[in-house]
Order: sequence, then C-alpha cells, then structure tokens
Amino acid sequence: MKVAVVMPAYNVGKTIEGVFNRLPGESLSRISEFIVIDDGSIDDTVEKVIKLSGSHPIILVRHGTNRGYGAAQKTGYDQALADGMDVIVLLHSDGQYPPEMILEMIRPIEEGRADVVGGSRILGGRALEGGMPQIKYYGNICLTRLQNLVLGMDLTCYHSGYKAYSRRALESLPYARYSKKFHFDSEMLVGLKRAGLRIVELPIPTRYGGEKSHLNCVTYGFSILGVLVRYLFGRI
Repeated sequence: MKVAVVMPAYNVGKTIEGVFNRLPGESLSRISEFIVIDDGSIDDTVEKVIKLSGSHPIILVRHGTNRGYGAAQKTGYDQALADGMDVIVLLHSDGQYPPEMILEMIRPIEEGRADVVGGSRILGGRALEGGMPQIKYYGNICLTRLQNLVLGMDLTCYHSGYKAYSRRALESLPYARYSKKFHFDSEMLVGLKRAGLRIVELPIPTRYGGEKSHLNCVTYGFSILGVLVRYLFGRI
C-alpha cells in the first residue's frame, strides 16, 4: 500500500525538523510521500521544509494566507488522493504526536480491520502525566462524553490530531464541505459515523512541550456544540 503523511504546518520552524528526525528508518521506507501544507507561516517554516526535502520525499503546498487547520487538511487530502495514495496519515508538525507510531497507526487498515485509526491520548490513561493541561484534559473528557451521547458512538477521544485514513474512508466523506477551522476533525468523525465506517483507537503517549497552541479552548468548545446541533438537524 502507498502511504502518505499529511502535515499541516503553521509557524513550526522550531519543531518540524525534530518530527522528521524522530521517524524510524522502517517507517521512512514505507512512506511514499510527505505532504506538508504551509498555512501562511510567517517564520522560517518554508525554509526548513525545503531543507528537509533534500533528504525526504516531501511535497510542499503553500497557502498564501492562513486559511485554517481544516483548510490545510483538505489541501493535503486532495493531494494525497490525486497522487493515488492508499493510506493517508494526519500528523501534526509541532511534535505533540508520536511519529514513531506511524506503522502501528496504519496496521489496522492494512490488515482490513479498520477504515480509520485514531490515536487517543485518553485511552492510555496517562495524559496528565505527559503534561496535558488540566483544562484541556477535563474539557476533552466532557466533550467526548457529550459527543458519544449525541452521536451514539463509543470513542475515548474526538479531539486527537493523529489519524490514519484509508483511501475509501476519505473518498466516502464530503470533507470539502466541512469547516476550515479546528472543529474539522469532529465533523470528519460525524461523517465517518454517517458513512458506517469502522474506527479503531490506539493509545498514544502524551507529549506537551513549549509549543505554542493556536487553539482557544472556549471557542473550540462552543464550535463542537455547534457541530452536534448541526448533526441533530441533519446538516452534517
């Protein structure tokens, strides 16, 4: 299977090299391409990616302005599908999610056990020990319970930015209609439920360093409530 890694990137000049350096050789040998979407960065992200492209199969796609996290994913998925990829991994460029686990993330898809795999920092039960701020941890728990109740699902985390999608899964979703913002991920999960696709979760370690977050927790929480309301009215 041809594997692509989609990496939204916004002002990650300090971290993106470290993400590539953490990739095991076995993973690198399996990955056909890295699609890095620079979402209007104003630091040296582009320069770092160009440097990395000398030793990695990187496709750099640049947004002239900051369009949003969801918009960056859309661009990446469009590119991966156009390139004929079979499995598409979403990996953040800030180092919070473990690139070392890419092969574990894609394995359930390759074995035919899942259409989508989500990395869950909650499933391992050690998110706080890994440095997740308490407001994010408990907010995640509360929102996830509410989403499970409304959607009739049984996930431990709706808010992970570490995913692996089969080609079939992405082609089944009208993701072009979804948000350009951070709640794009939750809309994707709603779409997966409506499409009847199989989702498997894997525990992943939590790592919080000095990376700057571009996510306002309160605004994000209300946006998730909006997703649920639109779901109940059949608008997603």
